[in-house]
Order: sequence, then C-alpha cells, then structure tokens
Amino acid sequence: MIKAIFFDAVGTLFYLTRTVGHHYALVGSEVGLTLDARQLDRAFYSAWKKMPFRAAIDGPRANDDKDWWHQLVDLVLDQIAPSLSQFDRDNFFEIAYEHFAEAGVWELYPDVPGILEQLQPRFQLAVLSSFDGRLRFILQHLGISRFFTHIFLSSEIGADKPDLEIYRRALRLIDLKPNEVLHVGDDPERDWKAATAAGLSIFQLNRPKNSLRDLVKWVGRDSNPEPTP
Repeated sequence: MIKAIFFDAVGTLFYLTRTVGHHYALVGSEVGLTLDARQLDRAFYSAWKKMPFRAAIDGPRANDDKDWWHQLVDLVLDQIAPSLSQFDRDNFFEIAYEHFAEAGVWELYPDVPGILEQLQPRFQLAVLSSFDGRLRFILQHLGISRFFTHIFLSSEIGADKPDLEIYRRALRLIDLKPNEVLHVGDDPERDWKAATAAGLSIFQLNRPKNSLRDLVKWVGRDSNPEPTP
C-alpha cells in the first residue's frame, strides 16, 4: 500500500518564470554587463552538459553544493564574457546564486496547491530533488512548504538523480519500503527510470498530456497503484 508520495521539484511543482538566460541577463545588468539572453541560454545548456556526473558520497556535499554551481557559472562566463576578471565573476555568481532563491523567479503550476491539499490527509508528502538548501526558501515563497513532512535534497543526502542512492537514502530517512512510496516527476531518466529501478512506483508527469489532477484520480481509484506505462 502506498503510504508516501515523493515529488520532484522543478518541472513538477514549479517552473522558471523566464528562461535561465533571461535571469542571467538580469544579473548581468546588476553588475554593469549587457548580455544577450539567448546566448546565455545556449551557453548555460552547453555548460550543463559539460558538468561531470558525481558519484554518491557519505554525508552532505561541501558548502551545500554552492561550489558546484560556481563551477557551472564559470563555464557559462567562459563562453559569454571570457575576459571578465575573477572579482567580477565572483560578484556575478553571488548575485545569481541569491537571485534564484528570490520570490517571483519561480511560479507554481496552477494545479499544485489544490492537489497537495487533497493528497496531504491521505499520504506523507515529500520533495526529492537534485537541488540545494535554497529549495526550502523557494517552497516557502511559493506557499507550499507546509504540505511536506520531508525535503530530500541532493546536496544534503550526498547523491544526485539519477543515482539510485538518492532514492534509497530518502527511503531510509522516511523509514518506508520502496513499494510503499510513489514518486512523481517529469524527467524520463532522473525520475521515471531511476525511481523504478529503486523499486518505487511512479507517476509519469508529462504536461500537457497529463497533469497532477490525473495523479489524484489515479491514486483515488487504487490504494496499490501500478507504475504508469
């Protein structure tokens, strides 16, 4: 029987109001740089692909994973503003890092509050995300932190999706077996495939083909739901 539901965060509960490049361009304007949002988008996704996969470690990652994000931003700036001084790079990064925890940067999907309200009386609800401590502030800004009994962060657990260890450690912390937990997410590799391999049931969120309203219907008709196809 399903006793708890894990939710992915970005792309499942909320989304960026504008592109990453747009937000980086805003940060650039704060430090006197005129940057093109579309070029920043391309640079960000190129840098993201270059970041190496990290094996799980015992315990939290150093500095709440802030150094990892600094490395990523440096790769972006290498492409967009290679002559920028280290001082200006550090300044850009610090402002960007704080920017993505501010109110107004992220927005809830419209169905989220009502769905969490319906599910909370029946299940333990938790967030499981490859994110860092800023996620707690984001959930507070969005007004949904009260629904979750646990927030499982890769920076604190010491493992990133799609490493199965992030799911296994979350299960130990919540003291439940894999077949007692349903994972809800939008990413085929990090959520669907990884959670299934860890033994959890899954709900394959795939907007706009379905939504969290379908999740409520699905768990409502069966206390032991099968994984979605």
